[in-house]
Amino acid sequence: MDHALVESVLGSLVAANSRELERECEQVALQYLAQQVEPQFDIDSADFDRDPRLICADRYWHQRFRAAPTLHTAVLCAGWMAEHIAAAAHEPIREKWALGFAFITRDSVESANEIADATADVVAADDSGCNKAYFATLYHAGKLRADFCFDELGEFLASSPLAMAAGPHRESVLFTALRAFAAFGCRTTTHQHACDLFTQVWESPERTYAATDVVLNGLAASPDFEGRGELLRDRSADAVATYPGRDILHYRLATGRWLCGEYDAAMTDIDEALRLLPAKGWRVSHELLQGQYLARRDAIEAARVTDRQARADRERGQHTEREVGRLAAEVRGTVLRAVELVTVFAAVIAFAVGSLNVALNGNLSRADRIWIVATQGLGLLLFAFLILGGSWFIADRLTRRSR
Repeated sequence: MDHALVESVLGSLVAANSRELERECEQVALQYLAQQVEPQFDIDSADFDRDPRLICADRYWHQRFRAAPTLHTAVLCAGWMAEHIAAAAHEPIREKWALGFAFITRDSVESANEIADATADVVAADDSGCNKAYFATLYHAGKLRADFCFDELGEFLASSPLAMAAGPHRESVLFTALRAFAAFGCRTTTHQHACDLFTQVWESPERTYAATDVVLNGLAASPDFEGRGELLRDRSADAVATYPGRDILHYRLATGRWLCGEYDAAMTDIDEALRLLPAKGWRVSHELLQGQYLARRDAIEAARVTDRQARADRERGQHTEREVGRLAAEVRGTVLRAVELVTVFAAVIAFAVGSLNVALNGNLSRADRIWIVATQGLGLLLFAFLILGGSWFIADRLTRRSR
């Protein structure tokens, strides 16, 4: 393999369009694989979109992991990274490769014996054993995360000799993010413990995009608890502002808003996630993510239709209730007017009959007759007011109770 010629070819691709860049880098990677040699060029950036050397190395190691999805491959990859990737670009590439290659090989989780063998190889390695163990730990943890094996992931991170061999890297923000992911779904921990780890990651000044994605993924996959939807919505909105243009973050935000019942806003975000999802790259990831996004979009649309129908039902119920109240008020008013009319009519008839009897009684003086008629009139007037007052009081009580 003419490494100098390869570097020249890759250098000439700097100005190439994205399709040509992808195609040519793929061909170079396949040549390395065919001749069973590793790339010898160095990488000094983490630009996965425009750096030809990084794209070529990404394709090369992708094929290596697809062919042999093992911790041994992860150890070899970590060793190559230590030799060929500049310190400034090392961490973002390590996180993307470890979790990304774990995702595409998630159907090949290794056994405890295989992990033990890989750990022995790492421990027997040179001074870079700590870094190799950390990369291998992230790779295996990434598989468990992709398969939503919460309990196994928590146990692996807490007690596996391979994870222990990572040494000080166990305090890294991504390691803590994976612990938070495991805690959100683990059956032996509380959601409060998971939230504490989540907060620890979120408030860390060293928080990376990978760590952000892992903890939001854990929160989205967690069994429901009070405030979960609001927390996912608010933190996802922060992440979208911090890392614009990331389709997965808009997907998380759409999920949070869906859980909060904000269906119109959730639909806007899931449509944005679908728009941002790159059509280029490895089709398996694109198709899987697209399927997840479309399934969430269907769920949001179904919830929005149900919510719209529920609102319409509530409005119809409120309208019916108002109409019933109005009709009841009209009936009460009609009954009250009838009572008033009957009361007044009865009082007038009683007064007329009584007055006529008194007036025709010749045994009484005029003054006595006037006094009796006046007393009788006042009594009937008081009776009418009592009947009317009682009717008004009852009607008022019924009106207030119906409100």
